[in-house]
Amino acid sequence: MSNFEGLVPAMAKALEKRGYTSLTPVQLAVSDPSIGSADALVSAQTGSGKTVAFGLALASTLLPEAGRFERAANPLALVIAPTRELALQVKRELEWLYELTGATMASCVGGMDMRTERRTLERGAHIVVGTPGRLRDHITRGSLDLSDLRAVVLDEADEMLDLGFREDLEFILMAAPEDRRTLMFSATVPKEIVALAANYQRDALRISTAAERDQHGDIDYRALVAAPADRENAIINVLRYYEARNAIVFCSTRAAVNHLTARFNNRGFSVVALSGELSQNERTHALQAMRDGRARVCIATDVAARGIDLPHLELVVHADLPTNPDTLLHRSGRTGRAGRKGVSALIVPLPARRRAERLLQAANLKATWATPPSTEEILRRDDERLLADPMLIEAEAEDDGATIDALLERFEPRQLAAAVTRFFKTGRSAPEELIPVSLEPRKPRERIHDAETFPREPRPPREAFGPSVWLSLSVGRKQNAEPRWLIPVLCRNGNITKNEIGAIKMQPEETYVELSADAADGFFLSIGPNSMLERGIRVSRLDGQPDLNAPPRKPHRPYEKDGPRAGRKPEGGFGKKGGNDRKRDFDKPGEASRPAKPWFGKEPVDGGDRPGKPAKAFAGKKPFKGKTEGKPAKPATGYKPKVRKPDHS
Repeated sequence: MSNFEGLVPAMAKALEKRGYTSLTPVQLAVSDPSIGSADALVSAQTGSGKTVAFGLALASTLLPEAGRFERAANPLALVIAPTRELALQVKRELEWLYELTGATMASCVGGMDMRTERRTLERGAHIVVGTPGRLRDHITRGSLDLSDLRAVVLDEADEMLDLGFREDLEFILMAAPEDRRTLMFSATVPKEIVALAANYQRDALRISTAAERDQHGDIDYRALVAAPADRENAIINVLRYYEARNAIVFCSTRAAVNHLTARFNNRGFSVVALSGELSQNERTHALQAMRDGRARVCIATDVAARGIDLPHLELVVHADLPTNPDTLLHRSGRTGRAGRKGVSALIVPLPARRRAERLLQAANLKATWATPPSTEEILRRDDERLLADPMLIEAEAEDDGATIDALLERFEPRQLAAAVTRFFKTGRSAPEELIPVSLEPRKPRERIHDAETFPREPRPPREAFGPSVWLSLSVGRKQNAEPRWLIPVLCRNGNITKNEIGAIKMQPEETYVELSADAADGFFLSIGPNSMLERGIRVSRLDGQPDLNAPPRKPHRPYEKDGPRAGRKPEGGFGKKGGNDRKRDFDKPGEASRPAKPWFGKEPVDGGDRPGKPAKAFAGKKPFKGKTEGKPAKPATGYKPKVRKPDHS
């Protein structure tokens, strides 16, 4: 018994002609007479019949009392969809739904000839379906007049915002009359959709069906764990195992679509590609080939396959894991539509298992974890399909009697059965042998050494070091000093062994080393009177143990080898701004100081710089044009220095 009571008679007849026996929950909700002409924000799962739902909802707003449209002029309703395929699909659905009402449809989508669309709009249309960008172009050029518009429908509103169509949508809604009716249909209702509804809807009703809360109940989710190198082989085995009438394989990039299309063509699959780089004509032919049965597998990207409806799509394969839960739901929603069953298979590389688990948990989905079908499982499934093939139980045709008798006389039954088996398997790709993987969660790495079975003897404690002296080395952590290379340097230069070296205490600017007292004299004798090691490391002997809590000492700077001013900065500081000494690279350990070059001239002439800087001109010296770093300047030609006369006043 149908539940078409309350619908426009023309709509009810169109549904019965199409084979509908009842309405889905979302269709019942939006066609309720109590809603009237109110705005609505509807959320329902993908594949729940939303296109027919808003088609029924528009009828009460658009159709006159007679139930048939008058001659078409300016559009009465505007339906906006995110992609070209979805817009053309919506147009086809509305055409059969409004067939008995005399409605005229027009489409405005990117990729089509804009001049043809303009001529169609000039002839008049009751309902226009299009994509945001192309609709805005027609409005801007004046070929789409919205002055008589009564209703606007936003299909897949969340996807249009994700694709960056917010500005185009706001432009279209601002151009439409304020008293229009606005219907928004979305699989999810994020805060951006709520904000858009608040700005462009008036007292909108929030409709959420039970089917939307129980997402994808007709879809069997399967997570198939495979080795990373077996990803493509796993997809081939999945396609072979299910042998779906229509299957779609989702990839994340266009390059992956092209690669898998070529690979599956070589393996004998009837496959088409669907990606953004194809023209609209190529994409339309690809989808039509899937509907006609000329192709059974479609390799597609997320954007290209958004909102497409293939009537017999039974299998969705995620070759690349979706990036977020919404993408997973929208991909999987291509199957299990209008009460039909479907399978959504995620190909999960072994290292990405945790990511797949989090993805399913965020989407509130439960999946069956397994490995891809093996060769034995696929061959066994082929045998089951052969035995269940209707051609084996169909009645004998009258025209085939003579041929059957001739075959039975000439061949044995087993030969005929072998021929049928070979004929059935012709054109089917051989399954792939997969690398075995384990579904058990990864256990913590076990210790290599078993202390109970193979007990280790405790390491003997180190003997007491005995009397020692402490040394200070002029390198520390800031110079990347490490014991692993300091110990060989000490042993090599001081003619000692590592057993004669005790504790090593690293400091920012120096390192303290404990040395055996018996080896100390020989050590200093070997390094010589300069107390220098290789790499310019200076060694000094400490009186007693070092105080590690003391503030760090300034590095030794050898301006004077001995005396109270050893290591101190000269008076007046470094460089030109004071003193007669220039700063050198004394941070390099062990580099001896070099005497500073004296300034030319004794006193600066009148007009020279302040004391401590060289004068601009020196008496008795021929000045140069200028200074250049690294090479001497060329002398000035024809230049005579000005000599100021002394002022005796």
